[in-house]
Amino acid sequence: MQPFTKLNGTAAPLDMINIDTDIIIPKQFLKTVKRTGLGVSAFYNLRYDDQGKENPDFVLNKPEYRNAEILITGDNFGCGSSREHAPWAILDMGIRCIIAPGYADIFYNNSFKNGILPIVLPQEQVDQLMQEAKDHPEVKLEIDLEKQTVTRGNKFSFSFEIDPFRKRCLLNGLDDIGLTLEKNKKIDGFEQKRAADKPWL
Repeated sequence: MQPFTKLNGTAAPLDMINIDTDIIIPKQFLKTVKRTGLGVSAFYNLRYDDQGKENPDFVLNKPEYRNAEILITGDNFGCGSSREHAPWAILDMGIRCIIAPGYADIFYNNSFKNGILPIVLPQEQVDQLMQEAKDHPEVKLEIDLEKQTVTRGNKFSFSFEIDPFRKRCLLNGLDDIGLTLEKNKKIDGFEQKRAADKPWL
């Protein structure tokens, strides 16, 4: 998993509440178990029309937000079914940080496990960031995980809370497999001891 330390990127304003996982990645794209290749289908029913052509009015299709790495959105993001394909799709399209007033628990947890930083901020701060992103898309937003800050130039800076364990995992690029591999020496020691004690296994 790619470590997350600082991110200085374009923020896209997706001004909707209750965006569920079927909106993020519709059910017809859940056949794969690969984490890559889903980005083109993320937000499919919002991004494309019935003929499969891009909807020019959807924020992530607009030239100024097409390469956004930060998504600013409404409350209860990621609600609905618990499909892990949702964070896979968002990450695959280039989004590494989401800012919202709140998330569905399973989506929130899955985001951390896939290298996405889901930031929770008060509604009024999210509203301010949303409006700034709409009015001045050319101004980058800086996310500093170590300092736990969201900064927009010299205009304002907000602080956010994060669980220390999740913060360490993101800073060091540790998913569940990475956490297990941190104990490699102990695992190797156990296997060697077991092989000596019980060679028939």
